[in-house]
Amino acid sequence: MASLCHAPTCADPARMVDQPRPGRRRRAIRAAATGAVLGLGLLTMGCAQSAEGDAPAVIAAPAPDQHRAVGAAQVGVASYYARHFTGRRMANGARFDPQSNTIAHRTLPFGTTVRVTNLHNGRTATGVVLDRGPWTRGRIVDLSPRLAHNLDMIRSGVAQVEVVPVEVAEARD
Repeated sequence: MASLCHAPTCADPARMVDQPRPGRRRRAIRAAATGAVLGLGLLTMGCAQSAEGDAPAVIAAPAPDQHRAVGAAQVGVASYYARHFTGRRMANGARFDPQSNTIAHRTLPFGTTVRVTNLHNGRTATGVVLDRGPWTRGRIVDLSPRLAHNLDMIRSGVAQVEVVPVEVAEARD
């Protein structure tokens, strides 16, 4: 019995076997997996948003003796430092301590005291800008795990926050 010809330049077209291209199946599986992940993500986001929308928002008014704002407020997404940053040098030269009140901001001068309010639950924490960042698009501050715990955002990893400079430090030249 003669073997079947797989090459496209086969002399006998009757012996040609229609073989799928090697990359097509892999691409099809990858496309199906991507669609499933995106669909599942959209489904869970819809559930999470509806659950949060049902809960009444409780935002406590700040006490009159708390810090007053001295700069423009920013509203955006905050995240917090991962464990592997512990002990690494920050932009100001000091080593990062997860139990500190460190905040990373792109533009505020080092030493600026900042009040951060979690807009989902009204919790507030105060920290000091000691690092630059975050470098992830859409985020306005990175917080130490201690501040993230105070704002009750450890489980979610990110939170919608309001950032208000309370005491702006002198910028170094």
